Amino acid sequence: MLSGFTIVRNAVKLDYPIVPAIRSILDMCDEVVVNVGRSEDGTRELVAGIGDPRVRILDRVWDFGRGGSTLSFETNQAMAACSGTWGVYIQADEVLHESGAALIRERLRQCEGEDRVEGLLVDYLHFYGDFDTVATDRHWYRREVRVVRLGREVRSYRDAQGFRVGSGDRRVRARATGARMFHYGWARPHESVRQKLVAAQEIFTEAVDRLERRAAQQGLNWTPLLRRFSGGHPRVAQPWIAARRAAWAGSTVAPRRLRPAHLRLYLSDWIERLTGRRPFEYRNYVEI
Repeated sequence: MLSGFTIVRNAVKLDYPIVPAIRSILDMCDEVVVNVGRSEDGTRELVAGIGDPRVRILDRVWDFGRGGSTLSFETNQAMAACSGTWGVYIQADEVLHESGAALIRERLRQCEGEDRVEGLLVDYLHFYGDFDTVATDRHWYRREVRVVRLGREVRSYRDAQGFRVGSGDRRVRARATGARMFHYGWARPHESVRQKLVAAQEIFTEAVDRLERRAAQQGLNWTPLLRRFSGGHPRVAQPWIAARRAAWAGSTVAPRRLRPAHLRLYLSDWIERLTGRRPFEYRNYVEI
């Protein structure tokens, strides 16, 4: 049995593509557990409106007193409610490309009997400022674990970007799949991004000053190595994207402003393109 799981709160207010996110993994899953935090905007009704019996809502009141670990704690609640042997994790601002389901299924089949494999990796496209630009510098993770073996000591870690194993926070032993995850968290109208930064202040209390400054800006900071994207978006996300294109004036990224500190990002990118490796890359996993 293959489970899916995710968490979401105030998806309407924050303009998260939660319905495309869930639908992008639903066809390959026997169930999808959705931890819906108490919301102010009809998020529960939005998720329930998917109308598929495989979608199981877990009603929760999130405890923001946990600070930066709130998201990982709630992710672990959703994961614990899963019934499957493996779990497919997706965040509320991510959408899996339809080609990825077959790749993940095939890799799971290949991993049968290989107990040392604890997770599977997907490749990321991080959209920034609009739906035609991707951020590629080393601050943006290239891959992350999005399928985990359930019933083990694998758990969501810190801000829920990835997973770790056991009390010692060992990195997950994972295999690549080639599946593509489209991350739209920073590719929304300015007001949606501003609301996201305001909401983050409830969770990341240690970073309130920085989040307030970013929320007060009129757009996203320019970042090096922004590249044009000319491929196709996931089918389930296309109506969501089209609606925002129609109501959107364009990119929210500030004008280019190159700084001396950016030179190391260009150097890292040059090494990566030359060797295929990213120097000193942060990973929550060990690829096997």
